[in-house]
Amino acid sequence: MKICVLAGGRSTERNVSLSSGTRITKALRTAGHDATLVDLFLGYDLSTVADVNDVFDDANIPDTMAISDAVLTDDDINALRTDGTTQLFGPGVLEIAKAADIVYLALHGGDGENGKVQAYLDLNNIRYTGSGALASGMTMNKVISKKIMLQSDIPTAAFKEVLRVNGAKQTMPFGFPMIVKPTSGGSSVGMTIAHNQDELEAGLAEAFRFDPSAIVEEYITGREFSLGVVNGHALPAIEIKVHDGWYDFEHKFQPGHTDFITPPELDDDTHKRMQDIAVRTLDVLELQNYARVDFLLDAENNIFVIEANNLPGMTPLSLLPQEAEADGMTYEELVDSIVRGKIDLYEKGLNN
Repeated sequence: MKICVLAGGRSTERNVSLSSGTRITKALRTAGHDATLVDLFLGYDLSTVADVNDVFDDANIPDTMAISDAVLTDDDINALRTDGTTQLFGPGVLEIAKAADIVYLALHGGDGENGKVQAYLDLNNIRYTGSGALASGMTMNKVISKKIMLQSDIPTAAFKEVLRVNGAKQTMPFGFPMIVKPTSGGSSVGMTIAHNQDELEAGLAEAFRFDPSAIVEEYITGREFSLGVVNGHALPAIEIKVHDGWYDFEHKFQPGHTDFITPPELDDDTHKRMQDIAVRTLDVLELQNYARVDFLLDAENNIFVIEANNLPGMTPLSLLPQEAEADGMTYEELVDSIVRGKIDLYEKGLNN
């Protein structure tokens, strides 16, 4: 197939997305597809090819794609374009996407996962991997997704939404410590742990740098896990053990800070319950094709869903590929199965 791998974009997770996109493109070409990497924001100069289909002859990927610790601002990203424009879709992107058999969405965070890109592709009758616009938007918004989970009897921590317009001086219906993070975001960007009122207000101010809405959650002490579901099949869980601190942006994407254990040291019943909850979480959020669910397990073996990720990372340290490997699936087989699984949904008319 001709596959356009869309990465980059305008998100704070832009660099993570480019790393995922680079690896995905290589894997798809190894699997026999004509895949090319296209930066959603910077686009592609189509004047360099005689025909748009010629784009698929070249992988168009850098030799290496290290993930910087820097959190890119809008100004940082805007400066990457030389013509002064700031629209999300760069030149040539739509034309290449239309020429492809399917678009592989390697986007993370912000407009990559919140349903806007998915809606635009739907309006142009372009096939793409992952979930549709509505499910993506609901999942990206942690307040909405947690409300849906609670109404569907999926266990998750108590929470409260705080709007930027209401200020950072807030009281919560639960005690310290608390987790503070932007309502719509990922990779722990803007996330802090508050142990007192001063830290709560500072954490809200930090979250408001990235989002006009913040979510404050009750802190649950326990072991952290993640579990992916691909085409309805629950993969083995992976346990996340940080060497120090907590699982922040650096621990997620820089080697040497975190141990990942899969399959984890869990009794069969707890592991099966976690897999079942992951599948149910995808179902109630109307996610399809593939996604990843993050969990906490407390000392009494109670399972809590932290959140779902509708376009999980595919970098060298990302969790979903490690889980797939533990299930006997190579990286190339994983990305190929994601493509073929979504094509199957389109052909059956089941794409959401």
